[in-house]
Amino acid sequence: MTQDSNAAPSRADELRLVVALFAVAVAIVAPLTDPAPKWNLVLVAIPVAAFALWALAPRVPLPAVSLAVIAPVVAAQRDGQLEPIMFEVSLLAFVVGLWSESPGTAATLGGLAAATPILVGLVQDPSEVAVGIWILGIVFPWFLGRVFARQRQLTAELEATRRELADQAVMTERRRIARDVHDFVGHGLAAVMLQVTSARHVLHRDPASAEEALRSAEAIGRRSMEELRRTVTLLRSDEETGIAPPAPSASEIPALVEQARAGGLAVELHMQGDFSHLSPGVGVALYRISQEALANAARHAPRAHTVLGVELADRQVHLVAETSGQSGVRPVAEPERPHYGLIGMRERAAALGGELAAGPTPQGWRVSCRLPLEADDNPAAGSIP
Repeated sequence: MTQDSNAAPSRADELRLVVALFAVAVAIVAPLTDPAPKWNLVLVAIPVAAFALWALAPRVPLPAVSLAVIAPVVAAQRDGQLEPIMFEVSLLAFVVGLWSESPGTAATLGGLAAATPILVGLVQDPSEVAVGIWILGIVFPWFLGRVFARQRQLTAELEATRRELADQAVMTERRRIARDVHDFVGHGLAAVMLQVTSARHVLHRDPASAEEALRSAEAIGRRSMEELRRTVTLLRSDEETGIAPPAPSASEIPALVEQARAGGLAVELHMQGDFSHLSPGVGVALYRISQEALANAARHAPRAHTVLGVELADRQVHLVAETSGQSGVRPVAEPERPHYGLIGMRERAAALGGELAAGPTPQGWRVSCRLPLEADDNPAAGSIP
């Protein structure tokens, strides 16, 4: 992007120099094809100096350049000589058409340039200039300049839109990766910590239970590491044909509940309907939302009772996770954390055209989600499973 932004001013500067060179060429050719007194050559040099100054100092205002070109051109032809110098005005028309800051300025200066042949006809006695032809020869370059200016504007707008879309794509990808890393690493570590805490509490009075808890923590940690390695491998793969890790589905929710129960969480599961025909995107979303709901219950209310219900009805799938009972107390030293889990659940539901609500109830906490059965698989929803 930096190279493109630097290239545009460079091309504009080069074009300014080309305009100045054309002005020099006209100033050389005009006296050769239509000789005039030597003192008129001073008037011929003024437009060249004006274009050169404008090319080297782009901040020179175009109205000043226009006056510095038109006035000497009109004065140089009062004797009916040096008519080719009118090409300087044609060049001016192209410049004001392309480089004017606003359409109004371009129209005003272009009209002034187009009126130059009329002014020349008025100062000549008798008038020998072909007014109609020169007006056409001035208006046409001005029109070309306006066309190029419009093209340049559209190109700039297109580039700005492209950059905005690229930034949005980057942000979407960052959110997707953050959501997936939260699911893999966050849930795995939370489960491991629960098992380690359980082992620490019973270490002295029940070594067998402590060993079982540590064994479970080790198994969960290994499984999380395998998922993380597959994810990193997929992200770093340059080949589109890479094999993605198997995506979880709604049929694996019972196993998820069993893992939560093994960690000491009281969970009751109710599933109604045939979940075998769900689209992969909906299946991944149901699994991840259930996983996050159970992880939050284990983290904030490990002694409470959680009811997880998943039901297919009215061509929709409804998920409700309701926790009732005593909630855990946040340690004083623990700062308030962003609710990335809730954000991820809402993003998954919204990406599939569904809805998700989560909040406290008089008895505890409730998560409610609705997803359409026929939702199109969206990479932003399922992404890396």
